Amino acid sequence: MTADGTGAPSGGCREERVPLLAVAHGSADPRSAASVSAVFARVRSLRPGLDVRVSYLDHAAPGAEEALEELAARGAGETVVLPALLTAAYHSKVDLPAVLARARERGPWLRVHYADTLGPHPLLVRAVERRLAEAGAAPDPDTALVLASAGSSDPEANATVAATAAELAGRGPWREVVSAYASASGPRPGEAVAALRARGASRVAVATYLLAPGFFAERVRAQSLEAGAWTVSEALGDAPELARVVLDRYDAALAARRADRAA
Repeated sequence: MTADGTGAPSGGCREERVPLLAVAHGSADPRSAASVSAVFARVRSLRPGLDVRVSYLDHAAPGAEEALEELAARGAGETVVLPALLTAAYHSKVDLPAVLARARERGPWLRVHYADTLGPHPLLVRAVERRLAEAGAAPDPDTALVLASAGSSDPEANATVAATAAELAGRGPWREVVSAYASASGPRPGEAVAALRARGASRVAVATYLLAPGFFAERVRAQSLEAGAWTVSEALGDAPELARVVLDRYDAALAARRADRAA
């Protein structure tokens, strides 16, 4: 699979024997797990020969450690672990590596290839545009746009969201595009909407830059509408672009594994 989602997948039949274990954040809201499951059902439909499994860091089952233990118990020699997260922050840099370290101690024969997080990726921008279009919003010189993410205490993660906002600005004639964060950083979505309206935007659309519905998506929607947003898109969910990103990350992890073996 090429970076823009076109062309043939690079993973062959033999390499597809390597299972893909996705690790999502998890949420107490059952809509979140349902949405994540739908993403990876689409992945399976695109790559039928691939063993695709989904696990969670918190709130939902199975947990990532449990899923790794099951793979080891079933005799898997290796797996690709994919952080199903839109930015690289604490969960992908600290939480999940700690899970993998414990798994290696218990099953050192299971080789784990750690894939990159879903974002940043050009196809995620297309997924954002898809959800905005579904909400009735398209690039327009009279409409400003807020890209609202969960937010992080990691400045690099927030910078990734800001860079995605800048990419959206370059792809269409929006009046202005800014990033906002539902937690840990600022501005909050409502603050960003209010600021854009104060700068003269007649309409403000808000793109919910989250993988799945749940607590943060509800916060983005409520704050944005209260501040006068014209429309708020749904979370990315099972947008077709997400499945292609997953396979891109899987193929890249296997390519890195081949390079390591050749070195």
